Amino acid sequence: MLYLSEIVMQHHELESFEQLLKIIPEIAKEKGEIFMHIDVKPQYIDVPSDWEDKLEGAFAGVHSVTN
Repeated sequence: MLYLSEIVMQHHELESFEQLLKIIPEIAKEKGEIFMHIDVKPQYIDVPSDWEDKLEGAFAGVHSVTN
């Protein structure tokens, strides 16, 4: 399971919510994760009101491609 808190703690180089959205699919694909737990709210200035939906969408995008 991919934990949002672990991503945030391990990737201090991220400076925005948009950067977080870009890295989530990369990490999920690299680790082969099929579940993500949103256990914290990201503390970036640009976090939108629908942040949970956007994070879920970024993660789900990894699994929507069929082979």
